[in-house]
Amino acid sequence: MVTLDYVRQFALSFEETDEQPHFDVTSFRVKKKIFATMNSKHNRACLRFNEIDQNVFSSINPEIIYPVPNKWGKYGWTLVELKKIKKSLFKDALTRAYCTVAPPKLAEKYKTEF
Repeated sequence: MVTLDYVRQFALSFEETDEQPHFDVTSFRVKKKIFATMNSKHNRACLRFNEIDQNVFSSINPEIIYPVPNKWGKYGWTLVELKKIKKSLFKDALTRAYCTVAPPKLAEKYKTEF
């Protein structure tokens, strides 16, 4: 299980990340690009992956990590059920989401963690 506080703490640990509101959720951005959102009402996160990473993470357990069920899912946006996911898997997924969006020089610093 991953708490909302952990999501915030870990997301903000990435270099040049900031937290901003995004409609009715919290977003985490690098260089003004969203790599994750956190929905406290539904206790879930939404992460930005490329198509391959989305397929890999979703294949682990589609009840825990799954594409957003609309056109946003086709763009790599993927929902994560925070009450069900293990911290280690969430850490890998959030790191991958950051690296998907971050400029290459920033992403390179975190790619060794995969």
